[in-house]
Amino acid sequence: MKEKATIRVFIADDHAIVREGLKQILADTRDIVVAGEAENGHDAIKLFRGSKCQVMLLDISLPDRSGIEVLKQIKKEKPELAVLMLSMHREDQYAIRSLKAGAAGYLTKQSAPRELVTAIRQVAEGLKYISASLAQELANTVGEDHDTALHDTLSDREYQTLVMIASGKTVGAIAEELKLSVKTVSEYRARLLVKMKLKNSAELTHYAIRNQLVE
Repeated sequence: MKEKATIRVFIADDHAIVREGLKQILADTRDIVVAGEAENGHDAIKLFRGSKCQVMLLDISLPDRSGIEVLKQIKKEKPELAVLMLSMHREDQYAIRSLKAGAAGYLTKQSAPRELVTAIRQVAEGLKYISASLAQELANTVGEDHDTALHDTLSDREYQTLVMIASGKTVGAIAEELKLSVKTVSEYRARLLVKMKLKNSAELTHYAIRNQLVE
């Protein structure tokens, strides 16, 4: 019986503990090897180019840019690369947006190790991977006649700003976390309020809670 080819994986996550945990999980597999890693979006784009990896595990919340921005750039340069998004956020917050941007799959960081291994093997074969709960959610929307939700009209960075504001973070805290200026984050906030026809952060938070964008 022919042995499976080794799947080379690149990990992009800003938390060293998470990267080490992922490497430990994958070290127990015979057909998967971690061949590169990065702690921010800039390094992820720069280093993956010479890594010859088939799969990238990409955190959706990197310190210098959003994971979806990195995803779009990487898919533009290497469309055949399978990118599996990892996130602390619930699937209904970012999964659809990630898949539309070109991700091969989406997993929350609370997923069981065996699910991660299954997902990597599946996307390495050119298939998509979504959890059973997300598949059910997508199935439930088939045939529904509804207008595009206002938050779906936002850019990736505007959407990220919306979720963070609705989670109780100040503009200053968001700017520090995303490594952006307060002015830039304020512009994102102003634009998303206009697009969503909202007046202030209180209305924004109410909208996010009503649409289950935050816990």
